[in-house]
Amino acid sequence: MKNLKLIVMTNNQILLTQIEEVSTELGEPDCRLVEPFVLNQSSLELSPWLLDFTTQNTFMIHSDKILTIADPNSKLKSKYESLVKE
Repeated sequence: MKNLKLIVMTNNQILLTQIEEVSTELGEPDCRLVEPFVLNQSSLELSPWLLDFTTQNTFMIHSDKILTIADPNSKLKSKYESLVKE
């Protein structure tokens, strides 16, 4: 997967997503999240981000909403890849 990362958001939500930095005007969202999934920390299950509100699978966010970005382990990477291929 292209740029697959584990992202900890400022609200403590953890997302597993493909992320791209985008050049924008000052004040505009500068990160594109592609196929983001929320990681349930207790069960390690993945569910589509904002599924109850939209069918969209690409989102723009401000980088200041991200606390940290890390590489996912192979187990999470495999789970993500199987969900995205479906």
